[in-house]
Amino acid sequence: MSDSPHLVVGLGNPGPTYAPTRHNVGFWAVDYLAGRIPASFSFARGRSAEVATGLLGGMKVILVKPTTYMNESGVAVSSVARFYKVPSGNIVVIHDELDLEPGRRRLKIGGGDNGHNGLKSIRAHLGTGDFLRVRVGIGRPPGRLPASDYVLAKLKPADLGAMRVDAAVAGDAVEKLIAEGLVAAQNAFNN
Repeated sequence: MSDSPHLVVGLGNPGPTYAPTRHNVGFWAVDYLAGRIPASFSFARGRSAEVATGLLGGMKVILVKPTTYMNESGVAVSSVARFYKVPSGNIVVIHDELDLEPGRRRLKIGGGDNGHNGLKSIRAHLGTGDFLRVRVGIGRPPGRLPASDYVLAKLKPADLGAMRVDAAVAGDAVEKLIAEGLVAAQNAFNN
């Protein structure tokens, strides 16, 4: 990793309608990190994002919540990355993952988008998939429920509480990733 700051992006959809949904686990994780720094989010005019800056793991970080909908996340990520001159190797994206059960997480670099529209948009706008990812398990939808309905369904209070804990653990994983590198974070947090 270079001396550039780290761009930590939480994926989600803006607005109160989407706040209590599985698709917003990335937003919860960066909110948790902002509380740890502490830092406040402000709208980055012309960047399609809310941004907070500070130190995490002894390194400068820029926390990002795109203000676009999920399928346009790349607009905000590429704009903020260009503005702060952050290379793709220093971008960390926290997102929900259907292929992992709740309570599970995986850290990795690169890979495909696996049908995730936020990742697809980021890959398209950055021109690469070589960024770090913290995949937070949400499990597969029950029965024949479409994935889009599942990820956007309002969570019951108990499930919402559990997912917020998972988001906080993902935030801890990001801090270890930035401070000690990918392998150390994988060893501590992949499950």
